[in-house]
Amino acid sequence: MSQARPSRFAVILAFGLVYLFWGSTYLAIDIAVQTIPPALMCAVRFSIAGVVMLVVCAATGRRIKYSARQIALAAVVGILLLMGGNLTLSWAELSVPSGLAALIIAITPLWFLVLDSLLLGHHRISWRGKAGLGLGMVGLLVLFWPELHSTSALGRRELWSSLALLGGSFLWALGSVLSKRWQSGMDVFSATAWQVTAAGAGNFLLAIALGDFSRVTWTSRGVSATMYLVVCGSWIGYTAYIWLLEHVPTSKVSTYAYVNPVVAVFLGWLILHERVDRFIVMGSVIVVLAVILVTSAKVKEKTVPEELPAVEAAG
Repeated sequence: MSQARPSRFAVILAFGLVYLFWGSTYLAIDIAVQTIPPALMCAVRFSIAGVVMLVVCAATGRRIKYSARQIALAAVVGILLLMGGNLTLSWAELSVPSGLAALIIAITPLWFLVLDSLLLGHHRISWRGKAGLGLGMVGLLVLFWPELHSTSALGRRELWSSLALLGGSFLWALGSVLSKRWQSGMDVFSATAWQVTAAGAGNFLLAIALGDFSRVTWTSRGVSATMYLVVCGSWIGYTAYIWLLEHVPTSKVSTYAYVNPVVAVFLGWLILHERVDRFIVMGSVIVVLAVILVTSAKVKEKTVPEELPAVEAAG
């Protein structure tokens, strides 16, 4: 049975929620980790978000009981996405400005293109996709240029944290591609709830191992930022994203990948007074153009069932 076409207002509102809330999560993370160690902050954030998601799924009649294998696969994906990806981001923002972090993370669609081709084998990379990959590397070089020439300890630390973000974005893309390859058969909302819950548990174990509970300072500012991530990043942003995937072409929904960094840079400059120099401006333009090339590239696909792309479950 065909779904009723949504109103233009509903579509615009949903896009606005994804653009604003997911773009602002970088700022919220920057504020939260100033007083709450990254692993503990992620543990609190994902545990609350995941458990509530499971409760909502059960209350709305969605299946949440699955085989141990299915839940284990969801847990692996969640660990890759939300520990490999989001925890790395949270740790990096201890020394990397939130806007710059968002711009580096923006190259994630480039990893998707490569991993999709290598692991799924659905398609070959088109000339536009290859151009986007090359342009993205140039953009990253421009963004890293000040740190590459820095001799100070702070500059070196920022460089290594920036490089760690590349690894985190790779793990995010790897987890997303594996979730498509494994095709566990779980409901997309329930699978995401299990992924987020598993990440919360994993982060708690890491937080205990690192002694985060002895180093945390529970301030109203830090707790408020963490709850903002739960409510606006995980619940509102994620729900709006899933709704858009069901009513709008995926190519249009993917525009969040190059709108969110712009929002993050602006909010970082406006609220945290982060620097926006010529390298940030030039690098952001190049990276955004690279992502546009990659997300708009046509691919030659074999005949395979179309699936929903893995989403940023926790914003």
